[in-house]
Amino acid sequence: MGTTETGILSGRLSPVEYEKNFSDLHPPLDEHEALVASDRCYFCYDAPCMTACPTSIDIPLFIRQISTGNPIGSANTIFDQNILGGMCARVCPTETLCEQACVRNTAEHRPVEIGRLQRYATDIAMRENKQFYERAEPTGKSIAIVGAGPAGLACAHRLAVKGHDVVIYDAREKAGGLNEYGIATYKAVDDFAQAEVDYVLAIGGIEVRNRQMLGRDFSLSDMLANHDAVFLGLGLAGVNALRAEGETAEGVEDAVDFIAALRQSETKSDIPVGRRVVVLGGGMTAVDAAVQAKLLGAEEVTICYRRGKENMNASEFEQDLAAAKGVTIRHWLQPKRIIARDGKVAGIELDYTTIEDGRLTTTGETGVITADHVLKAIGQTFEADGLGGITLQSGRIVVNDEGRTSLDRVWAGGDCVLGGEDLTVSAVAMGRDAAESINRVLAAASQPAVAVA
Repeated sequence: MGTTETGILSGRLSPVEYEKNFSDLHPPLDEHEALVASDRCYFCYDAPCMTACPTSIDIPLFIRQISTGNPIGSANTIFDQNILGGMCARVCPTETLCEQACVRNTAEHRPVEIGRLQRYATDIAMRENKQFYERAEPTGKSIAIVGAGPAGLACAHRLAVKGHDVVIYDAREKAGGLNEYGIATYKAVDDFAQAEVDYVLAIGGIEVRNRQMLGRDFSLSDMLANHDAVFLGLGLAGVNALRAEGETAEGVEDAVDFIAALRQSETKSDIPVGRRVVVLGGGMTAVDAAVQAKLLGAEEVTICYRRGKENMNASEFEQDLAAAKGVTIRHWLQPKRIIARDGKVAGIELDYTTIEDGRLTTTGETGVITADHVLKAIGQTFEADGLGGITLQSGRIVVNDEGRTSLDRVWAGGDCVLGGEDLTVSAVAMGRDAAESINRVLAAASQPAVAVA
């Protein structure tokens, strides 16, 4: 079936083309490449790359360990701070975090390839199923974790190491959260998300209960009645509405659903895509959806964003990747209405926008883009069903520096909390740090009271 076919269709490409298009975006380094890449590191004493990492991995140390032929020790250094270091090496915007801070940029405008070196070490350790941690003596304490995404998994692993029993409740069929359902397929091939989940769970003491949704299958009060503490790593389950005429037309789809379907497809040939696709939004989800629409065989893919290039949440690298794959990015356009014909998308009318007195406003001019498929990537919302009396602000859970909520014995982390950064690595840091806080509180409660004379 050729790409000249109109409408939203699957099977636009040959099996070979699908396999090629959805292959690994950054193939792994071999041993020689890793040694050469690690040799470029200055091993800075006051390493700015380490400060730029939300999980504070000792980057100079792990790179030095690679350079001395010790990738297993390197993986240990990485996992000590970030048990999901393998996925973070694949999906983190390292170009705006650790690699942007690399001092090599000053002289050469080319940083040390920290992300690829991190993947090199963690892949070896996971391939050899090298486990660096053992569970402490059982504490008899039980912690419920709601959400099996990066925050929940990181929290669960750290708590299990401390000797606690952990039960993870997750609404989906598979654990992994956004790592399993929410990132571009070419960023994590070969079912890596599930391999990492298995690696994390291998510590023992962690039970995962799938298809269990807060507010539907259980409440927060249920969790508190059955467990000593609760960690909420709920992520963002809701999707912002477009609030535009024609939004219900056939061919209008949430980008997160489009990406999730791609992640769960073995061949990609069963995922339908339009011939002319418009993606609305300016973040990583918009870029992931747009690039993959192109890789599925769409002829024209256009990202429309209501502000300027400098305001896009997608990194410059991601924007350049989209352009390299043939995606057109147009700025200062916001959707006005979906144009439908016989109930199906035929195009989209957009308002031109500008900034006046510091506020976004329309200019009065409009334009039309022909399209048969519109993907909405205009942000997600937090669904707070079943949370009881937890304090929220701006639609997110309020936590302190340790991840504690306003409710006793309840912690939270990741995208669902106020100040969450929509980054896997940040979610991991929050889950890890909340686990340390939970452990301290439970340990203090277990200490016998000291009699005062």
